[in-house]
Order: sequence, then C-alpha cells, then structure tokens
Amino acid sequence: MSRLLVFSLFTFTATLSLALSPLDLDRARELYQKTDYAGVLKLLGPLPEKTGEAYALIGQAQFMNGEYKRSVEAFEKAIAQDPQSSRYVHWLGRAYGRQAESASPFTAPGLALKTRQAFEKAVAMDAANKEALSDLFEYYMDAPGFLGGGLSRAQDVVTRISRIDQAEGMYANAQLADKRKDFNSAEQQFRRAIDLAPRQVGRVLDLAKFLARRGRVSESDQVFGQAAKLAPNNPQVLYDRAAFYIKQKRNLNEAAGLLEKYINSPLTPDNVPREKAMELLKHTKGD
Repeated sequence: MSRLLVFSLFTFTATLSLALSPLDLDRARELYQKTDYAGVLKLLGPLPEKTGEAYALIGQAQFMNGEYKRSVEAFEKAIAQDPQSSRYVHWLGRAYGRQAESASPFTAPGLALKTRQAFEKAVAMDAANKEALSDLFEYYMDAPGFLGGGLSRAQDVVTRISRIDQAEGMYANAQLADKRKDFNSAEQQFRRAIDLAPRQVGRVLDLAKFLARRGRVSESDQVFGQAAKLAPNNPQVLYDRAAFYIKQKRNLNEAAGLLEKYINSPLTPDNVPREKAMELLKHTKGD
C-alpha cells in the first residue's frame, strides 16, 4: 500500500471520528444544563462540520462564559444554517444586548438597536416564543425612546404574553405598574400572578422582592418563608433571600448559610452563576 493511500485513509478515518453525531449534541445539551460550558466548547469546538444546533450550543456556552462577541459570531453561523429559527435569532439578540452593556458610548447604541431588531424578528418569526417576548418587553420597558423603547410598546407586548401565559402576563403588568410608580396596582398584580400560578415559586419570589424594595421587611420575610415552604431546596429561593438580606445589611449569618447551600446546589443555566454567589458571600462577613 502506498504512503499516499495510507495517509488518505488516515485522514478519512480521522475526519469520520470528528463528525458530529446526535449523541454529541445530546451530550453537549447535558453539559450545558449542568453549567459545564467549557465541556460544551471542548466537545463541539473541534468538530469540522457543525449543524445550526451545534453552533447555537457553542454560542450559548460562550454567552454564559461572558464571551459575547464570539457568541454573536456563533449565532450568526447558526442562523446561516437555519434562517427560520426564532430561537437562534432571539439568542443573537441576547448576545448583542450583553455586548451593548459593556460597549463604549459610541458603539453601544448601535448594538442596542441590533438587540431590539433581533428580539422583534424572533417574535415575528414565532409569536409563541415566550422568552423572546419577555426579553422584548424588558427592552421596551427599559430602553430610552431614541433606541426604540417606551412603555406603550411594552404594554402591547404584555397583551401578547398574556395570550400565552396569564400568570407571566400579570407579572409583566405588575412590572409596568411598578415602573410607573403605581405601587398599589403593582402589588395587586403580583398577588394575582400567584393566584394564577400558585405552584410556581418564582411568582412568590416576585412578590417577596417587591415588598422588600418597598421597605416592607416583615411582610417580605413572610413571603420569602412561603417560597421556602413551597420549594425548600430551590436554588433561586436560596439566592434571592440571601441577596436581599445582604442588600438590607441584616441577617448576614443566615444569608451566608443560604449562599453556601446555593453554591453546593445543582445549578442550571437559569440560575445565577456560582461565581456571583461566591462574590456575594464575601459581603456576609461581620454580622
């Protein structure tokens, strides 16, 4: 057998070994859900041929690692593979948004506009994409008018969210009322969201945090207690309660215990990163 043929066979075999398989994607999704973002990049990065889903998982891992420019590039490649994916376009908007947060005053407005345009495109492509609707709502609510923000636009999105998820729509309405300083209406709607979804601990946490912001400490503690009874080992309950104790400079020993339990909990990408909790833990010293 000639050396050229041996080399060709070796190259072909090596290429086959690097080919993307459904098992690779399943493993990458599992690693991502366990917040092992380095593992996702190590698994999928070297593959010479990538699908849109592989690029999207790479982009999500880079996003979670704070590599927002590279995340944008990965999602652009994912969209090139699958231009009809509302999810990819939505994630592209998220990556643009994070870039805008740390950009210079000269480049931030352009990135913010790209963020809005991506969110708008994502919901136009899929009216049931609740996460994209939620991000578009927050953009409209927080962005200044010259960047396309505005409370009237946010209110229109609330209507669309409510068609998909009544409790989430009520929560969005409460946020708008809070923004307008109509605190009585905001409280009523936070409570109504709990009535609509009594088993969703996030709805209870929303009310607890609202009451804490209003300085109603005793009531807030009671509602945090309700959340802890509803989901005693839920990481978000642990983190949110500790964060408000630290912000209010009270119960710091308890806050430290909550954060230590949080750090040792099995977290997902939806949770605050362990690194942030560890940084917060430093503020509990000296109770």
